[in-house]
Amino acid sequence: MAPLWIGQDMVDAMNARPVNGVPANVTGVSIDSRTLKPGEAFFAIKGDKFDGHDYATAAAAAGASVLVIAENKLPALGRLTVPMMVVSDVLDALWRLGAAARARSKARIIAVTGSAGKTTTKDALRHVLAHVGPVHASVASFNNHWGVPLTLARMPERTKFGIFEIGMNHPGEITPLVKLVRPHIAIITLVAAAHLGHFKDLNEIAHAKAEIFEGLVSGGWALINRDDAKYALLEKLARKAGVENVAGFGAHERAKVRLTNAKYLDECSTITASVFGEEIAAKIGLPGRHIVQNVLAILGAAHLAGADMAKVCHALASIEAERGRGQRHTLRAGKGTFTLIDESYNANPASMEAALELLSSAQVGGRGRRIAVLGDMLELGRHSAELHSGLAGPIANAGIDRLYLAGPEIKVLADAVPNDIYCEYERSVDDLIDSLMATPQPGDVIMIKSSNGIGFSRIVRAMLDRYSRAEA
Repeated sequence: MAPLWIGQDMVDAMNARPVNGVPANVTGVSIDSRTLKPGEAFFAIKGDKFDGHDYATAAAAAGASVLVIAENKLPALGRLTVPMMVVSDVLDALWRLGAAARARSKARIIAVTGSAGKTTTKDALRHVLAHVGPVHASVASFNNHWGVPLTLARMPERTKFGIFEIGMNHPGEITPLVKLVRPHIAIITLVAAAHLGHFKDLNEIAHAKAEIFEGLVSGGWALINRDDAKYALLEKLARKAGVENVAGFGAHERAKVRLTNAKYLDECSTITASVFGEEIAAKIGLPGRHIVQNVLAILGAAHLAGADMAKVCHALASIEAERGRGQRHTLRAGKGTFTLIDESYNANPASMEAALELLSSAQVGGRGRRIAVLGDMLELGRHSAELHSGLAGPIANAGIDRLYLAGPEIKVLADAVPNDIYCEYERSVDDLIDSLMATPQPGDVIMIKSSNGIGFSRIVRAMLDRYSRAEA
């Protein structure tokens, strides 16, 4: 297996000063001594809460082939005999290595951003393109000022498709990241009220998302949600950034990647679409209209990246949800089973409405009920009360039978939902867990959704610990 990096190439890329020699090869790049594998380089990044230099000794003991450390930390680490690359700033060195990885790569690079759906889109792109050639993509949500350069630095030279998620919660964050990634294709999944506490309105969010166009390579493509109310503004901003090739995806009649038919089933969907004039049909392994919308972006990007579309369409059928992002569990309750839908990783008004629509279409069994367990949507600022209470309409339209809420910001929703919907509010997650443990009945479908910082993943774990999984 080819090494990820030649040691001297790393030295040159980072303008580093070697101490204790230079390893011939480096097999990977790590910033966490707990997960580091022998042969990898350890970058001692200083974060808000931890300083990687405090774990340099542990990284050396774990088998790091080289430590990348800051010059001013060398005296404290001088006793170590492992090779070290000394730099003025470790995070800056990681950025330099990421830039070197991008410069040597011949891969087709795809960058994804959006207020909702970017991680799902990135993961699905990785899944389908892996059926075509070697793929490299960011893990989890490595989409910020350290996650993006780390993902780039980890990209093997033989990669055929590189997929990068780029996130933001303030203006100006995407620009330096996308200029580092330099994508051939830039996708904006959706503009919605996420992180609205840091912005005046949706137009400001659209401007921030449109920063992704500023790093497109010459001749690159902008793929924009044609059904989004902010499409015209995004297209204008793309043109202003010098992008000549702009295409929309969606059901809109003028979309270049146009949905022509869709059938939404309980655990999957089937679609037909016109992709730049090519008619395709596919089964999608995940349910939901919002998933179909993301798949249209995937089909457009795969086409523009030169992928074998027959292989891509075939692979769509085997897409699976990730933990916290729609993963489903069939659990035993009494003499039957119920379905638990784990949407606990993230939430904003757009993704909440999509999840409620998904719950609405879910098939309950027998006398089963549709149960929504919702928590705070964070970073909405002064718009929080309005946007939380605004979920009352979608909840009523979704035919929810029981509603459980927790979190200080979502309390306003308890007063806004129609009186004919059973609603229970608890201030803390722990109190809500106590209430929920005896709730499931055979045939129920229970969806759990909140912003990650609220800790609703603990509810999911408690359910999985309490109720045994039904055999497939």
